Amino acid sequence: MPTIKISSIFDAPADRVWEEANTTRLLNYVTRGRIAFDPIDPPQFPERWAEGEYKVAMRGFGTMPLGSQTIGIEFPPPQGDTRILRDNGHGRFFRKWDHRIYVEPVGEGRTRYTDELDFDAGVLNAIAKPIVREFYQHRQARWKKLIANDFRY
Repeated sequence: MPTIKISSIFDAPADRVWEEANTTRLLNYVTRGRIAFDPIDPPQFPERWAEGEYKVAMRGFGTMPLGSQTIGIEFPPPQGDTRILRDNGHGRFFRKWDHRIYVEPVGEGRTRYTDELDFDAGVLNAIAKPIVREFYQHRQARWKKLIANDFRY
């Protein structure tokens, strides 16, 4: 099963990054240009993620239907100063989508943000891995843009 791990240092306090990571509006902001997520069940996202499952329809590049996926939100216990948000999801294409976000303070007003993902797309794993890696690089670039804009969407 492929694993992808990408980290960035953000010029923002960890508390602020953590608060933003827990908002549902961030999902479509950081994925804009690659994938859009439309809630199915429940029919509307809450303002902030809560533990539970969220069925979504996905659209590639804003228009191309990509099927549905279940986002499975969990909040594992922190590891020291590092807080964790987990999407233990699944869908038709990705039978397993285990994405962990780690938010760790690193000095005055800075944060190490890490996306770590284990996924299973079956026989398509080798094709999916570079696409998924680029997707997470895009997400972190969008995070940096959001921070540079003082968290204004």
